[in-house]
Amino acid sequence: PLGTNVETTNAVTKEVEKIILDISEDISQFVANVGISTGAFDFGGDSAPSNKARVAIDFIAMEKRKISSVVTTEKIREKVESIIGGTIKVAKEEHGPPTGPPVNIEISGDDYEQLGSLAAKIRLNIKDIPGLVDLEDDYKVGRPEVKVWIDRDRAALYDLTTRKIASTIQTAIKGTEASTYRELEEEYDITVRFIRERRNSIQDIKDITIAHEGKQIPLSNVARIELAGGPGTIMRKDLKRVITISAEAEGRLSTEVLKEVQESVATIDLPAGYSIKYTGEQEEQKKSEAFLKKAFIIAVLLIAFILVLEFNSIITSSIIMFSVLLSLIGVFAGLMITGTPFGIIMTGIGVISLAGVVVNNAIVLLDYIIQLRERGQEKREAIINGGMTRLRPVLLTAVTTILGLLPMATGYYFDFKKMSWITGSESSQWWGPMAVAVIFGLAFATILTLVVVPVMYSVLESLREKVKQNLHW
Repeated sequence: PLGTNVETTNAVTKEVEKIILDISEDISQFVANVGISTGAFDFGGDSAPSNKARVAIDFIAMEKRKISSVVTTEKIREKVESIIGGTIKVAKEEHGPPTGPPVNIEISGDDYEQLGSLAAKIRLNIKDIPGLVDLEDDYKVGRPEVKVWIDRDRAALYDLTTRKIASTIQTAIKGTEASTYRELEEEYDITVRFIRERRNSIQDIKDITIAHEGKQIPLSNVARIELAGGPGTIMRKDLKRVITISAEAEGRLSTEVLKEVQESVATIDLPAGYSIKYTGEQEEQKKSEAFLKKAFIIAVLLIAFILVLEFNSIITSSIIMFSVLLSLIGVFAGLMITGTPFGIIMTGIGVISLAGVVVNNAIVLLDYIIQLRERGQEKREAIINGGMTRLRPVLLTAVTTILGLLPMATGYYFDFKKMSWITGSESSQWWGPMAVAVIFGLAFATILTLVVVPVMYSVLESLREKVKQNLHW
């Protein structure tokens, strides 16, 4: 809890370390840091909070692990739940820029206590959703404090000011810089305050006396001392107080978990003036999705512009651009066949790169057919001869690209240093969706290009010739 001293935090951290030591042989090392900020989105205002700690775990190489790191992580999560005294969150390392957790709910309003009540209600509603782990919020009840309430009327009887009383208490408890000690080029502050035994309890504070005009006035005569909870960290957004509920998704797609969370939260009636917003990973994904859509459209338009410029024909360029649509069929089919989720970033990049790759086969095929037509061959004969001649280069181009991407998609590769096959790769988990999109998109587009492009060319050329004849007539 907020206000916990570093010794207590260290004791809880040592319990976590014992669990890690006994949990798995796949862990190569771990490092514990006590009294530090625990995340990129930790805006507590204290660079070294005494109530927080972090344990960073390093696993051995993936191919040497006896069990999956996901299983090991889940075991650690189950074990640390039994530790009393702190909230422990188990999360994998984030790659790339910080995006926030998959589930990130911002509740905004004016009354901080009302926000805390709503946060508790939402947590209760969503805590049993499958795949939702490490559920927490940043609502702080308040750190324990000793408050001194000065009775101004009684202080005036002794001719004391609130500043005089406050400075005396500060000197006794926190200390006041009295002088500076210099040793060579180094300077050290000399601070004066009560010894530790005289500033450990409320009674010690009550026994403080204030020196004024030759008199020693007890603090208890002019002030009331009591234990109370001071305000914790209050986050604001657009001038409104905000409490954030966050959680990770484990074992399920984050989009599926978030959808169930949204459905559950929608059943809660919000008071007037309070609102809920979903941010974090979802918000960043929407921004990425919007950017990639624009990038895809620009890429297609640039390709189309170059094709029209080179072929001097809108019909020929349209036939070639149709292969981009054929590749999208392969992308979605490939994702369904392999059970790979559609990743906004990596799959999106794969789709955009496909737009520039798949048109090559159509260009190679159609350009040669047009050349044969210019040499005097009939349309049908030119299509057949062009298909036969360009079949091998088209297939070789596609096959070499697909084979080159297979290790990235599957995670299987050959280690030439050890002369052995390596099963599984950590990087393939990140790059895999992009490789799957390109492989299946290119494979489908290549096969369909060899059939659809010649057919479209034949049909559209026939229509163009008929329109030309009618106009001439």
